[in-house]
Amino acid sequence: MVAAPASLDTLCINSIRFLAVDAVNKSKSGHPGLPMGCAPMGYTLWDKFLRHNPKNPKWFNRDRFVLSAGHGCMLIYALLHLTGYDSVSIEDIKQFRQWGSKTPGHPETFETPGVEVTTGPLGAGISNAVGLAIAESHLAAKFNKADAKVVDHYTYVVMGDGCNQEGIASEACSLAGHLKLGKLIALYDDNHITIDGRTDVSFTEDVLKRYEAYGWHVQHVPDGNTDVDAIAKAIEAAKAVTDKPSIIKVTTTIGFGSPNKGDTAGVHGAPLGEEEADLTRKHLGWNYGPFEVPQEAYDQFRQAVDRGSSLEAEWNQTLAAYRTKYPSEADQFERMLRGELPQGWDKDLPTYTADDKGLATRKHSQICLGALGPNLPELIGGSADLTHSNYTDIKGETGSYQPETPEKRYLHFGVREHAMAAILNGIAYHDSGLIPYGGTFLVFADYMRGSMRLSALSELGVIYVLTHDSIGVGEDGPTHQPIETIPSLRAMPGMLVFRPGDGNETSGAYKIAIQNRKRPSSLCLSRQGMANQANSSIDKVALGGYILEDCSGTPDLILIGTGTELDLCVQAAKQLSQAGHKVRVVSMPCVELFDEQSDAYKEEVLPNAVRKRIVVEAAEAFGWHRFIGLDGDSITMNRFGASAPGGTCMEKFGFTVENVVAKSKALLG
Repeated sequence: MVAAPASLDTLCINSIRFLAVDAVNKSKSGHPGLPMGCAPMGYTLWDKFLRHNPKNPKWFNRDRFVLSAGHGCMLIYALLHLTGYDSVSIEDIKQFRQWGSKTPGHPETFETPGVEVTTGPLGAGISNAVGLAIAESHLAAKFNKADAKVVDHYTYVVMGDGCNQEGIASEACSLAGHLKLGKLIALYDDNHITIDGRTDVSFTEDVLKRYEAYGWHVQHVPDGNTDVDAIAKAIEAAKAVTDKPSIIKVTTTIGFGSPNKGDTAGVHGAPLGEEEADLTRKHLGWNYGPFEVPQEAYDQFRQAVDRGSSLEAEWNQTLAAYRTKYPSEADQFERMLRGELPQGWDKDLPTYTADDKGLATRKHSQICLGALGPNLPELIGGSADLTHSNYTDIKGETGSYQPETPEKRYLHFGVREHAMAAILNGIAYHDSGLIPYGGTFLVFADYMRGSMRLSALSELGVIYVLTHDSIGVGEDGPTHQPIETIPSLRAMPGMLVFRPGDGNETSGAYKIAIQNRKRPSSLCLSRQGMANQANSSIDKVALGGYILEDCSGTPDLILIGTGTELDLCVQAAKQLSQAGHKVRVVSMPCVELFDEQSDAYKEEVLPNAVRKRIVVEAAEAFGWHRFIGLDGDSITMNRFGASAPGGTCMEKFGFTVENVVAKSKALLG
């Protein structure tokens, strides 16, 4: 690659800076400081290193770029526009942060082709990048041959002081160091400014020593404002280190070029304003109007189009040769890239009858993973140091993903729930057909909530295996007994929340979770055993709620149950029926799916004429009001649990057949 003259480098760098200045000024909202300071590293990386094809943002073997400091999104929008992505025109730049714009206030994968990761919550992006790097290394180990590398790309990150202060980044980067992810390269924008002012009010550690302790390769570029050559040499050096992830601290000036606001917190999250923008133009010798880019800069940046087309064509030739020499591997690889599930992937999901031994749904989950594993090679995941409690291992699999064995698909995340969820998102963002899952206790979903929310927002089919789902946990007590967690997850748009009531429903939950590649799933699973139901099935779970047990004619009462409490409803209904009451039992393993059924089906299951209904669920009652109305009741939790044997907790808090019968008789009058 022919290097641009120094003056042309400056022209290109200032093109990025002033697109950011002008877009933020026009919208009267945004963060100009980071793109002004990071423009040299952004230009150096995208112009001299990044392997991508602007005319095909989804080319598989592209390098991935993650702007972890997502508030500085005008950096990536400017780079996408300047390098020739059709998704970001100059008009899109002018519509920054406006309704319906392709340039929203933080980068969103589903809005802007070319954006790899939805970022904004600090620390999440670098943690997603660890997942991207894991996906690349796993697939490379799985598919590459000595004479054909079909998976060979880097993950680059721009992160800031805020990312390095967030705990999620520390967790993820610690794991990345352990895993020796040599194709992960982070550029750390060391500008010493956060919203509160200079970082020395709260952040004085030696960041590079921390990363060195994590097992990263570390470098420092003292002049990130102008020294393009030093940035380029540091990236080259990082690429040469193959057994460690790399971080390059690039010391910059936030808002570089602004005479009055540069190097202050005032340029972090507010427009420069017209007067300061004019002064900045004069200071940097920028003799162009708002949104004007010199043709010489476009010509330099747009070399990425032909370069990217050539890179993709070369890769296509490699893939064609691979297909000829290794047809079986190529078939699997290309099927995964198309996002197609293999034929018969679900054929071994277990089914149960009422005569089969009742198990905890966490155990049913393990059986499902064992059944799916051999038929679904794209399944990859693990647990946050709870393998033998979550039962997240895949039966028959030996070994786990380690630096020496990246072809393995079981991930030991360590005690790092925050990072686990973000890394799972990163694996899903990779767009390679991998299906990520991760396990922990349900109560620790609160540790993961930020990333779970991003799973839903970004339409990522991550599977969260969340065990120990109620006060039935027992002796560990209220710190480990989730009460409000299930309702709060149900409140998250786009999240499928399953609480299966037996083995069939657990299999059904897995079937739907695997099929939903654009929707995350939370599988809320019990520690304690439960009976298998006579009328449950895998397929009925897709309805979200269904009639499990019924009476003749119109029921007097409907009992709605989930999870371990479903059998309480079934047993109570038997007693009530013997006493002459007409009782229907509805299983509701997934409220979200039931809400999506037709009005006619919902009326069939929960007829409006039957107003007397009781919900039985060992969780807070929030959300159930729309099913039970003013005439119904619930047996739910309105306080934290207690430390005692699980059965004792259930009894003391009213989760017994006797209490369901008593509540029902009281409601029936």
